[in-house]
Amino acid sequence: MIRWAFIAAGISGLLAVAIGAFGAHALRDALGADMRAVFETAGHYHFVHTLALLLVAIAPAAGLPRAPLVLAGLAWSFGIVVFSGSLYLLAITGIGWLGAVTPIGGVAFLLGWGAVIVGGCYRESR
Repeated sequence: MIRWAFIAAGISGLLAVAIGAFGAHALRDALGADMRAVFETAGHYHFVHTLALLLVAIAPAAGLPRAPLVLAGLAWSFGIVVFSGSLYLLAITGIGWLGAVTPIGGVAFLLGWGAVIVGGCYRESR
């Protein structure tokens, strides 16, 4: 198991639920339909990559090599902060330039999935 990824997934999952509840209740009437959609997109990618991070944490038990899994976990953690974080802030503040930061997090998500592909091509020797 990759312990830090397991802990990071727990923290990220807790935040995904808390931020989602905040958006659904406290921001329900404060955001227009377009910014609600932005907030929901942030939450969707946040939660999906939280689950992916959890899988990375336990994947070494299946004999997959740690190095690409660690890269995937780091990339997804960064992506959650940058992609989802910038969209959450954009939805709440309306600061338009935050949308220009979002693709950096998207590239990190892609890098993580690429690392999973590489890791899946190899099996760790035991």
